Amino acid sequence: MTQPAILVTRAIFPEVLVQLRQHFDVESNQDDVIWSPQELAQRLQGKAGAFMTGTEKVDAGLLARCGQLKLCANMTVGYNNFDLAAMTAAGVLGTNAPDVLTETTADFGFALLMATARRVTESEHFLRAGKWTRWSYDMFSGAEVHGTTLGIVGMGRIGQAIARRAALGFGMQVIYHNRSRLDAAVEASFNARYVGKEELLQTADHVMLVLPYSADSHHTIGATELALMKPTATLINLARGGIVDDAALAEALRDKRIAAAGLDVFEGEPAVHPALLTVPNVVLTPHIASATEGTRRAMAALAVDNLIGFLVHGKAVTPLNPEVLARAGA
Repeated sequence: MTQPAILVTRAIFPEVLVQLRQHFDVESNQDDVIWSPQELAQRLQGKAGAFMTGTEKVDAGLLARCGQLKLCANMTVGYNNFDLAAMTAAGVLGTNAPDVLTETTADFGFALLMATARRVTESEHFLRAGKWTRWSYDMFSGAEVHGTTLGIVGMGRIGQAIARRAALGFGMQVIYHNRSRLDAAVEASFNARYVGKEELLQTADHVMLVLPYSADSHHTIGATELALMKPTATLINLARGGIVDDAALAEALRDKRIAAAGLDVFEGEPAVHPALLTVPNVVLTPHIASATEGTRRAMAALAVDNLIGFLVHGKAVTPLNPEVLARAGA
């Protein structure tokens, strides 16, 4: 019996390819070439499925050229690379990898918060440049974290994991803003209080963004929102590029209208707004919040489970547009 053909669009753990080849005819990209949309469409010809990393766009134009495609499996929790409406119309299932990266990402959220508040990156650059010649009482004085107020925008799994760390580990007051309010028992578990967006920005000592990207969340934080924040506050973007207006943020940092920012994601990444590279009071990391080997392996494993589950057994583990399953009778 002929095995279904699939495409692995980026380099991945070799063991993952071994597992996939037990079930599929696999074309892989271990050279990690970044394909253009036209090249991606060409590679997808005759493929029933694709193992993706979140960087490859799947839209109506691509789908029109890939009539045999049935499944696109992201190994990331984010899926703003998928046009789900177009995929549903074309009968193509999308899947992602939630849950398995929650705790690791929350850990990194606190790492980024601590580095930003305590000016770790700025002080390291100072030391490496040979500028440290003596101690002084105000050298790289940063912001307190313990006992302060953390404002979380987006209170899904990762936001709640961050809230637990804040309340139980750092004695912080947690306020949050979300599309919908959490159950009272969940709020009580980390002593969180639901507030409006403006109140959160005006009140929080540290603001952390953990909301998904969509057209509605584009530039959730722009010049107007930054103007509401305390001049001593920090802003952490752990979510997605485009949620923050990076140009407006760079200007606010330059003018010290907020104290500092920590960014793991950027508009148009891997490009970074040039102005962000010129201000010292920002910590910049290259989208590595989930980057532990164990977590990345778990993310890849879930994408594999979705490919095998759907293309071999007709059942997906984490479908994003389950109406495709219903239409297929799965």
